[in-house]
Amino acid sequence: MAGETDVAEILKGVQSRIAEACAKAGRKPDEVEIIGVTKTHGPDVVREAWAAGIRRFGENKVQEAAWKIPESVSGPEWHLIGHLQRNKVRPALELFTVIHSVDSVRLLEQIERVAEEGGYRPEILLEINVAGEASKSGVSPAQAPEVVEYALGCRNVTLTGLMTLAPFCPDPELTRPVFAKLRGLRDRWESEFGIGLPNLSMGMSNDYLVAVEEGATWLRLGTVLFGDRPKRKPGADEAEERWEP
Repeated sequence: MAGETDVAEILKGVQSRIAEACAKAGRKPDEVEIIGVTKTHGPDVVREAWAAGIRRFGENKVQEAAWKIPESVSGPEWHLIGHLQRNKVRPALELFTVIHSVDSVRLLEQIERVAEEGGYRPEILLEINVAGEASKSGVSPAQAPEVVEYALGCRNVTLTGLMTLAPFCPDPELTRPVFAKLRGLRDRWESEFGIGLPNLSMGMSNDYLVAVEEGATWLRLGTVLFGDRPKRKPGADEAEERWEP
């Protein structure tokens, strides 16, 4: 990461490609927002990305966010995009406005209970394991309606959309069916439940343009913006070890 000018220039290039993908799909560029994924990057990268114009940031781990967010520039909206364990729900709600990775009724029950106790009002997305990969988190499409129904009965949690992780493929075109299916599930559940699910969190650095063409509204971008992830910075591991949920 060389500096603000580099991040700003990289971001302009990414936004230009997003605009081209939107035009191809008959969409408007302002329908798509970037979540800057700062996993293993330090607060300096958050500061540079904020100066470049990124307003939403994503972290994979509650532990890492717990030391990083307080050291970062104030103002960003923080999203938890990684798997959330039930025993880390309380600190997660203290740190994040949006949780992308809700994948069970049990987790949702815990989020609702802690939100009630702490006065939190989190926005959530359901993580759908569209590809059926055993190595990935997420609720299956067949089981998801049960979670949707439970979420709609929650008083403190607002369900606003769906998230998925596509299998990594050297050819991004091979991910298109996964993104198209998530969009189709969203459309179906909006109709069946009579609700709006405006947010589709799908697409990462290797396949984000295909995701845009298939309806993504939130792109989780790290490497394409910030380069390869660095090795852990001195002090980061120690900070996580000191942090207790």
